[in-house]
Amino acid sequence: MKIIVLALGTRMPAWVESGVDEYLNRFTHEYDVEIREIRLPKRGKNLPSARTIAEEGEKLLAARPSHARLIALDERGKSLDSREVASELKDARLHSEDWCFMIGGPDGLAQDCLTAANATWSLSKLTLPHPLVRIVLIEQLYRAATLLAGHPYHR
Repeated sequence: MKIIVLALGTRMPAWVESGVDEYLNRFTHEYDVEIREIRLPKRGKNLPSARTIAEEGEKLLAARPSHARLIALDERGKSLDSREVASELKDARLHSEDWCFMIGGPDGLAQDCLTAANATWSLSKLTLPHPLVRIVLIEQLYRAATLLAGHPYHR
């Protein structure tokens, strides 16, 4: 199963890279998990314009693989617990379905991304900084994979 994470923003702090790599390296060969970073457009000193957010959305949508189930991460999305994520992952594997997640920039996802998504998930009711979302998402996907494998990681 291929899982692609489209994430706005490049040059993450070392702690983000380290955290993501820690979990990426734990996945078994059953899962091909990849993070694709997408450069943020130039921003002014003021809040970004609607055009900037729309441009971010265009970049994300252009980078998505056409065959994968598109999942937007948004604070207003469906909240799943770890077992529910594992169940979704099991169904995707049974149907040979690949996943593609979209992580927005500092101001979230463009409406076009939310509209194009097959599903919208929330990782937390808390507002998380977008670099931290990468780690939380990859860890929860790893946790779901270990639940399905009967591994004792999930206690």
